[in-house]
Amino acid sequence: MRTQLLLPALRALHEELGIPVNYGKERGLKLQPEATELVGVGLDILGREQKLAASTALAWEMLRATAAAEGIALQLVSGFRSIEYQTSIIRRKLAKGQPIQDILKSSAAPGYSEHHTGRAADITTPWSEPLEEAFERTTAYAWLRREGERFRFRMSFPRDNPHGVVFEPWHWFHFG
Repeated sequence: MRTQLLLPALRALHEELGIPVNYGKERGLKLQPEATELVGVGLDILGREQKLAASTALAWEMLRATAAAEGIALQLVSGFRSIEYQTSIIRRKLAKGQPIQDILKSSAAPGYSEHHTGRAADITTPWSEPLEEAFERTTAYAWLRREGERFRFRMSFPRDNPHGVVFEPWHWFHFG
């Protein structure tokens, strides 16, 4: 598990960013291993190449194709994110003046993001703003709630989750 080897570096990084020492324990979140073997799954909604772990890539393609056959368009917003990329997200938000406590309600601390594993996908549909709670009101979301488990995807952060993370109807984790 590559993340465990980075633990001292993560501690120093968290200290630098102002992330509490007990972040993971307090939130009930585990360190996530950073994937080393990834498969390209095409472009996201911004035209960036996205990658997922092999089993997740296959499940994503099956999920998307099945949804499309039922008239539901699913689009990828984000797949794999390295610890370095997650750090850049936090740094950008800090530079805009957001307090770290607020940032950690919508962005996992580096080392704790399910995206590090290559098994998380942020999903949208052409008729919804990406990464917005309004996704909850789409037929795509209703379809995912009904059919996601069949493809071994679950929503990680439902409303009022115990991790202190905002409701993220777009964030789905492949547990297969």
